[in-house]
Amino acid sequence: MRLADQAAVRAAAAAGPVVALFVLDDHRPAVASAPEPWRQGWAMGAAQRWWLHHALASLDADLRKRGGRLVLRRGRSTEIVPAIAADVGAEAVHCLGHIEPWARDDEEAVAARVKLEIHEGVLLVRPESVRTGTGGRYRIFTPWWRRMREQMPPARPAPAPAKMDFVADVTSDRLEDLKLLPTNPDWSGGFTVWQPGEAGAAARLEDFAGRAAAYDEARNMPSVEGTSRLSPHLAMGDISVATIWHAIADAVPVSAEPYLRELGWRDFAANILDLFPDHGEVPGREVFSKLAFLDDPEGLRAWQQGRTGYPIVDAGMRQLWAIGWMHNRVRMITASFLCKHLLIDWRHGERWFWDCLVDADLASNSLGWQWVMGSGVDSSPFNRVFAPVGQSAKFDAAAYIREWVPELRHVSESRIHAPWESGGVKGYPPPIIRHEAARARALEAYAAAR
Repeated sequence: MRLADQAAVRAAAAAGPVVALFVLDDHRPAVASAPEPWRQGWAMGAAQRWWLHHALASLDADLRKRGGRLVLRRGRSTEIVPAIAADVGAEAVHCLGHIEPWARDDEEAVAARVKLEIHEGVLLVRPESVRTGTGGRYRIFTPWWRRMREQMPPARPAPAPAKMDFVADVTSDRLEDLKLLPTNPDWSGGFTVWQPGEAGAAARLEDFAGRAAAYDEARNMPSVEGTSRLSPHLAMGDISVATIWHAIADAVPVSAEPYLRELGWRDFAANILDLFPDHGEVPGREVFSKLAFLDDPEGLRAWQQGRTGYPIVDAGMRQLWAIGWMHNRVRMITASFLCKHLLIDWRHGERWFWDCLVDADLASNSLGWQWVMGSGVDSSPFNRVFAPVGQSAKFDAAAYIREWVPELRHVSESRIHAPWESGGVKGYPPPIIRHEAARARALEAYAAAR
């Protein structure tokens, strides 16, 4: 969704007149090894479709400034891309290479019918380029990061092409016909905090660069603006990861490492998905295939709606629904609560996040859930059960809770993390389960599975 630091755009523009094509392709199947009922595919979620609508509009506006426009189609990209290439007599199709299993399959299918030039630009490095001393692949982040760091920094970002020529008279669907925006009801009122597209990403990066020196300390504090909030722009490609790397490294050269390391985690997630294409559906450790999760639709609904009775959990889930994003520390707390306190299969949470997050990304989302669950190849141990009250107090979440749980807006600092301990608050539910009992039940289930 960008023109700057976009190698496919740059190569196509240099080769001759361009057709700038976007195909909305919802054929994103699960891999064959995915078990039922999780073999349901990965069509883009509702929140990210909202983002896509506005990012497409932004990209089209940028192309029109250069005398062109964005051509839109809906259907199977493996059929539409070669067909348009044949219609206009294109010598080649240029794209950025993606890591998702369906993307790899589609690239192979298109390449069988037309010359396909695949360029780098989604990640910092190609996952298979980071190797151990014996030529193997890393499954643990820390040694992977040390070796990957040897390839850094990435190349400086390249500007958008100074000149582009376009093929005229290629028919296009209307953006409205893609039906990406929610209706009946329109739940996206809170999404106005975002500005999808290349200009919005640049503004967000400039804002964060001014705060990046405090990132390592502030990133865990939900009540302050400590994170970059660049993740949806990265997920949709409004901005390149190399652009972000250099902007932050230049802005705070002494204290950039903690944030650069988080960019590294994004690449590491892609590395794991490349090694295990079914990582979104299959636990990385066999024991978790035997864990006896509970069938608890009421508990799942209470978690989704932010009605668990734990203020930090409910604040996070309501923030997610309101703006399509959740603070990173709170993501870990809410995820732990679902799969350990409620003992509900982590894939229910992963799917809910997939539909609700504007920064939904298969590699990062699956890595995050399997890390919290303890089922990933590199993850937190299962017996690390986040204590919501302790986490809320430790990271000073009172203001965050008041923002997203209005029933608790007037509750004092001393009561807000566990309001039930002093008689409860009218209109706010009591805890759906007590922490001590939930932790004991989870550990018992894990021991039985082992």
